[in-house]
Formats: sequence, C-alpha cells, structure tokens
Amino acid sequence: WMIAQRQLVPEGSAIAKALDYSLKRWIALTRYLDDGAVPIDNNWCENRIRPWALGRSNWLFAGSLRSGKRAAAIMSLIQSARLNGHDPYAYLKDVLTRLPTQRASEIDQLLPHKWQLD
Repeated sequence: WMIAQRQLVPEGSAIAKALDYSLKRWIALTRYLDDGAVPIDNNWCENRIRPWALGRSNWLFAGSLRSGKRAAAIMSLIQSARLNGHDPYAYLKDVLTRLPTQRASEIDQLLPHKWQLD
C-alpha cells in the first residue's frame, strides 16, 4: 500500500518524505511482527530515562569531564538498581560496604541484576 501511495504523491512533498522514511526502515519498523517478545515501541525505556534527559541541562557543570563521568556511572547504577527492583540507597550502601573485601572473582555478584542483600 505504501509503495503504491508513494507513486501517487509529488516528489519532495512532506508525504513523500514520510513515506520514503518508512519504506527505508520497513524491516526495522516491522521487527516486532517476527518476534512476540519484541515490543512495538520503546516507551517503557523512554519513560525510565526521561528524568535523566530532563535533568541533563542541570548537570552541565559537573566541574570536569572526569566528574561528569563519575556522576554518570553513579546515575547508571542507581537506575539499574531501580530497574531490578532494589531500593537504590540500600543497594549502594551495601555494595560500597562490601566492595573493599569482595573477591575480584566474585565482583559481578555486586551488579544490580545479581545483587542480593545479605
């Protein structure tokens, strides 16, 4: 249907651009039809990162690039803890307490998706 409609609209029009955009990305746009586990949109993910995106302008002045990277790492851990159903404060408090004595071979147990409060 889209291919047929594309032939009817004038070149360079807004409708032509929209149809061209969709046709070029058709495989990606219909990926969810092949796998029922793939969501039709990414609204769930968008809603989770919205607070960080909205606050981005407030964090422009972290002091330095190094400070900004540290802040981003902490924010990532906080959001990952939330996504895994953990209270971020309890998670970070426990992880930072256990980190100095954690064996290097078991460090992955402190990641949010594997962490369990002892």
